[in-house]
Order: sequence, then C-alpha cells, then structure tokens
Amino acid sequence: MPHEILKRRDWFKTDGFPIAVERREPQTPFGLHAHEFSEIVIITSGQGTHVTGGEAYPLNAGDVFVIGGSRPHDYHSMDRLCLVNLLFQPAKLDLRHHDLQTLPGYHALFTLEPVWRQRHQFQSRLRLPPNRLGALMELVDQLDGELKHRPGGFRFVATALFMQIVGYLSRFYADTNRADSRSLLRIGKAISHLETHFCDPINLDELAGMAHMSPRSFTRNFQAALNLSPIAYLVQLRVNHAAGLLRRTNLGITEIAFQSGFNDSNYFARQFRKTIGRSPRQYRQNHSLPSCPTGNPGA
Repeated sequence: MPHEILKRRDWFKTDGFPIAVERREPQTPFGLHAHEFSEIVIITSGQGTHVTGGEAYPLNAGDVFVIGGSRPHDYHSMDRLCLVNLLFQPAKLDLRHHDLQTLPGYHALFTLEPVWRQRHQFQSRLRLPPNRLGALMELVDQLDGELKHRPGGFRFVATALFMQIVGYLSRFYADTNRADSRSLLRIGKAISHLETHFCDPINLDELAGMAHMSPRSFTRNFQAALNLSPIAYLVQLRVNHAAGLLRRTNLGITEIAFQSGFNDSNYFARQFRKTIGRSPRQYRQNHSLPSCPTGNPGA
C-alpha cells in the first residue's frame, strides 16, 4: 500500500542531534507513513486504533510501544487521542551504553515486541498505570525543555534523559505479568545472558531453556527478531569485544582471542575478517592509539 516516508531532515534540527520530541495533543489524521528513524510512542490520553501491517489494534492512555523506521503505520478512530513521539536515530545513539543490554526488558520492548506485534495481537505492548505514566512524562517534559531551548550542554543532558527514559521503560516492562510479555522477556533474558557471558562457553540448549523453548524453536524465533542466529550473534559480540581490545591494549592477538571467548586463534582470525572486513593485525594497525608524549605535559 502506498505511504509517505518521513525524512530525517524534516523532523530533526540541522545541528544533527539524533533525538526529537513531537507532541500530538490531540493527534490529527496523518495518513499511512513510515520514517527514516525510529520512535517511542506514548499514549497520554484518549482512545484510538493503531493500524500497521494490515492489522489494527486498540490504543488507550498508558500504552507505550516502539515503531521501527521502515514499518508503515497510522492512527484511526481517534477519540481525543493524545500522544507523544520520541523520535530517535538508532545508528547515531549508542544504545549499548554501559549495561543497558543486560536488561531483558530492553530487548523485549525495543527488539522483540515490534517483531511479534501481529502474533501477539499487540497484547505484549507496555501498559503504564497512571502513576508510572506521570513519572515518565516528567522525564519527557525535561527532555522536551532541553531540546526546545538547547542551552549549553544540552546534548549531554538530553542524551542522559533519553537513556533514562529507555531504562525506565525497560525496567518496568520486566515487571509485567501478562503471558505474551513474559514470553518475550524469556527470550530477552537469553539475549541478556549472551550480552553478559559472551566470553564464556555458551550452550544453545541452556539459552533455549531460558526462553522455555526447544533449541530449534528458539533459534527460529531468535533469527526472526535479530536477523542473526544465536551463534552468529555470539560471534559478533565476541568479535566486537576483541576489536575493543585491539584498539585499547597491546595484548597479543592470540591472548585477545582467548579473552574474547575464542579457543582457536585461527578461527578467531577468520571470523574477525568475515565480520570486520580485515584481519586483526590490519585492524590494529589502522586503529592503534597514539603514543603518549614523554615529559611533563604541564611543562
């Protein structure tokens, strides 16, 4: 079905900052559209219907969900529907910052729920009670103020507020008791285990057990959500860790392979080249840190 593509240049400031806030109070007819960015949608009041992928789902105050850029969607049957869109560009934001990836609720809300929305008939979306919605909107208001006025240091403060919102939503999603949400959290738990134990031996049966699935079903569902098999995802995590060690340390390549979860340096080198496009040695040569100057830097 034909639809409009919302362009980054029309929704973000010319300074390139990758976060924006759009308030729709109320939401007016817009038409089927997709975007060159992603958004967190927060329903603040009223009712309506969310239309996406040929499916239609009811919306009420407190509903929160994530829309990926390429998926067309629209709002119908609006009855005083008010919402706030937090627009963001994932490629420009480090959502792997610190230990966010260890939260099963993050993986469930931002990666898994959008993929399984049709399967779960939108029952796996996040629903905030009034007190939680109020606390969330306090953070949104602070973020909106930073982005409107753009005082000195706004990039740091606005990024911190956005990350706080993502963490807040991820933690609350993890407390949900609905069956559909719990099934996503189980897979999210397995992803979090990979994120935090990628240097250790990983057993596919153990991961599948965390998700309460057979290994075959877990692999199929994992790949559907992340476009990678669990093993390919694991290798990517290990290679990324090794790349960091190559940039930041003088450890030998074999030692880096072992510290990154590989028990065979030749296999490590092949996987590194396959993922990064160059050998570990070539990567280090191109990304080595500058040597420190001798003498007293304050002299």
